[in-house]
Amino acid sequence: MAVSALDSRIFRNLFGTQEIRTVFTDEAYVRRLIEVEAALARAESKVGVIPEEAGEIITKTLNSIVLDYDLLAARTDIVGYPVLPLVEQLVKNVPQEMAKYIHWGATTQDIMDDASMLQIRSGLQIVKRELEKLVSVLRSLSSQYCDTPMAGRTHLQHALPCTFGYKCAVYLSSIVRHLERLREIEKRCLLVQFGGAAGTLASLGTDDTGVKVRSQLAKELGLRDPPITWHVTRDTIAEVLNFLALVGGSLGKIAYDIIMMSSNELGEVSEPFVPHRGASSTMPQKRNPISSEVILAASKLLRANAGLGLDAMVVDFERASGPWHLEWVAIPEAFVLAVGALHQTNFAIGGLVVNTGAMWENLCSTRGLIVGEAVMMGLAPFLGRQPAHDVIYAACAESIANQKSLLQVLEGKSEVTAHLSAEELASLCDPRRYLGASQLMVDGMLKAVA
Repeated sequence: MAVSALDSRIFRNLFGTQEIRTVFTDEAYVRRLIEVEAALARAESKVGVIPEEAGEIITKTLNSIVLDYDLLAARTDIVGYPVLPLVEQLVKNVPQEMAKYIHWGATTQDIMDDASMLQIRSGLQIVKRELEKLVSVLRSLSSQYCDTPMAGRTHLQHALPCTFGYKCAVYLSSIVRHLERLREIEKRCLLVQFGGAAGTLASLGTDDTGVKVRSQLAKELGLRDPPITWHVTRDTIAEVLNFLALVGGSLGKIAYDIIMMSSNELGEVSEPFVPHRGASSTMPQKRNPISSEVILAASKLLRANAGLGLDAMVVDFERASGPWHLEWVAIPEAFVLAVGALHQTNFAIGGLVVNTGAMWENLCSTRGLIVGEAVMMGLAPFLGRQPAHDVIYAACAESIANQKSLLQVLEGKSEVTAHLSAEELASLCDPRRYLGASQLMVDGMLKAVA
């Protein structure tokens, strides 16, 4: 029975995908715990800590084990952690002469951290695929609309002209950086955990046996072998959670722009049309940007989970007395939210309806005020920058008051016409001629991605 929107039968496909939820189900997590126990047995067999044949026998048996999940849940409720109750069941199902070697030299957090790392690795692979898909979509939009002029806005007001391709290329730049971050995380954060009761590997002796087991366990699980136990330094987990929050922040910015641009007053873009998507129960005309709304909500939740990861870093001594539990909530939720937001973004951006006509109409709606800076800079060499600013400021105020175009007002200003010809003035008042380096930067971004 679901109590969260993330696994609710009603809401779950808005906030996540079945693929990512499958990575973090109870069954998937327990299978990862078992995978780690089996890998540990193989590693210890190869290092010579337990009999040579024990690792393969234990692995083969555990691959087909059938668990009593009700018993596991009941015992976990008593113990507080699932590993001891799990090991109790594993031992009963493995041949007696080999069962004693299960969980040899390990502690609960070793097994749980490694299981989490395997889940995180799988989750990051899905995140990477969705980010790469988004890069492809944004590359296409950046190229297609590289020269499409529109109003650039600051403080929700017309600022200067830009192009829609430029806007998409700005989005693209952040997603490319996220892929770079992800590659670094894969190298830096996917660490094997094996330290025993206090992280010192004392249960395997005072020589390097424990270190050798840890190294072999890393190979068995495909994780990186750190030089020292990390179970009380949770920066790697916090980095993953904050990375997902960063992704959410970028997606939230894109979603916020889409929400604003799809308003009736602007009408510059709209999400893909699907019958009844974003419909209202009472207003038949409504077509709400529902994917963008979900993305925006997910971005806020991701930031909250990032905070939990930072809180979980502050632990006491050689075994935490509680903060670790925060990760049990934050990791699955963050991955489901991040992949869900990426999925919604790829849907919204992948089928985005772009109304170039509305972009042009909005660009021209202020009767040329948006190129006030262009005229000021054209006049500045003759009057000086600040005097030119004052002249154009007064002209803009007159344009607004009299509902005339800026060009019409400027044509009546002798301090302007004395220095700028009619052709020069008309050129300066054409927003298509004041796009700056927008198109060059789009080209540069596309080359960088390629």
